Amino acid sequence: MTQHNIDLLPEGFRDRLFEEAALISRNARSMIDVLTAHGYKRVMPAIAEYESSLTGRPLGAARNHLMRFTDPVSGRNMAIRSDMTLQIGRIASTRLADMPRPLRLCYHGVVAKLRANPPNPNREMTQLGAELIGRDNVSAVCEMAAMAIEALKSVGIKGITIDFTLPDLVITLAQHTFPLADENLQKVSEQLDMKDASALKSLGADEYLPLLYATGEFEQAIQKLCDIDAGGALSSRIAGLQSIAQYIADDVHVTLDPTERHGFEYQSWIGFTLYADNIAGAIGRGGTYQLDNGEAATGFSLYPDAINTISNQIEEDYLFLPLDHDVDCASKVRKEGWITIAALEDNDDGKALGCSHYLDGQKIIPYTI
Repeated sequence: MTQHNIDLLPEGFRDRLFEEAALISRNARSMIDVLTAHGYKRVMPAIAEYESSLTGRPLGAARNHLMRFTDPVSGRNMAIRSDMTLQIGRIASTRLADMPRPLRLCYHGVVAKLRANPPNPNREMTQLGAELIGRDNVSAVCEMAAMAIEALKSVGIKGITIDFTLPDLVITLAQHTFPLADENLQKVSEQLDMKDASALKSLGADEYLPLLYATGEFEQAIQKLCDIDAGGALSSRIAGLQSIAQYIADDVHVTLDPTERHGFEYQSWIGFTLYADNIAGAIGRGGTYQLDNGEAATGFSLYPDAINTISNQIEEDYLFLPLDHDVDCASKVRKEGWITIAALEDNDDGKALGCSHYLDGQKIIPYTI
């Protein structure tokens, strides 16, 4: 029988040690502080639910994304959450159904997936975000996009790009100006997402080809979108995009890819992805959607694990307290921001324990190099 090393963690899971754990906590606190300052109340959903609750809703998680197990109490199948947005929607439509709208909620917690999504090898990660329940208009998107950017800036993220998309674009055009057979609707959406012009032609969807080129820098891309003769079907969306782009900070790079679908499977009229310099892949996504009960909502999720890899490391000074130290003085310096490490035995060595200074009476003395 093969013996396994009991100290090994499962693939995709890892421990976070001192500096990384401190950085994660600091960044999460800073971003949550931004959200709560805008009136978003924090909720903490359960880490596991009955599987049917997480998969049986219109916006539910795919069963093959969930880590499942049997509840020994009820005998029912349970699952660890793979995304917290669904849980916020459940809370809003049940326990908080009678609260006035718009309802502003924020969250932060751990999610886990059955399998990793390449190129990210992690199956355990953190998710942080906010949901505005009861509104999905331009003002709601402006608030959410600007707040997501502010949260990222609060932890030192620079070179932010926000890329907008229109998830229901094909459905809108198919219902109005450019009709499509029902069996081709999904195919055209997929080929637009893949930027495959020849496949679109083979589907007889030549009218949709100009959408492939309405991408890139926002001002140029939005003009190309305006040039598409859609009989006014896109006018409200174009006006909304222009208002939102004008609202967000001037120092944010704005782009447009109106046919992007990956990661926006349940968004309605608008979605956005957040990127930053020196970080591979997306660091956040957001947009408008509907809860299971049909209620409008707008939200975003940020991915702190990616952010934590590039944020400035925490530099902290530790103060060593000898056995006979002045307790009142130690309490005072902690309030001033010092982190103290107290001796428990005579031979405890403050310098070996990572302290840069020691307390001598009421004086703080640096250790000599």
